Amino acid sequence: MDTTTTDRAEVTELFARLAVLLNQGRHEEVHRVYADDVEVRSPKGGVLRGIDEVAAFLEGVRAAGERTHHVHGDVPVDGPADGTAGRRGPRPGRWCSFHRPDGRLHRSAGLRVRCTAADTPAGRRFTRVDIALMWTWQAAPADRP
Repeated sequence: MDTTTTDRAEVTELFARLAVLLNQGRHEEVHRVYADDVEVRSPKGGVLRGIDEVAAFLEGVRAAGERTHHVHGDVPVDGPADGTAGRRGPRPGRWCSFHRPDGRLHRSAGLRVRCTAADTPAGRRFTRVDIALMWTWQAAPADRP
């Protein structure tokens, strides 16, 4: 495979692992997706620095019994950020749905995400993530848990 194909495959794998750990609440596996010194900026979490802050935030934000479904799409992969092994530029759309324990949808959101990934001793990992909220939907008050 050429570099572009290899990069795309590795970045796609990162997003797939991210979706699984978010959907299954396996926050102890953030090291499989994020570099130790990752910086995540999001509307809900503010600025999180380091893998421990990211893991703690993810653990604290999930409501008891809530299930989620994260879908990433539209993931372009740019070339080298600075001529080294780092890569910049995945800007996928992310759709998140939030379901009650009984399976009923009660909230969803569309996000735009910009990530920087780099080769680390553990493999390709996200080093920076910028999340922007594009839209939200929430069930009517009578339908909320």
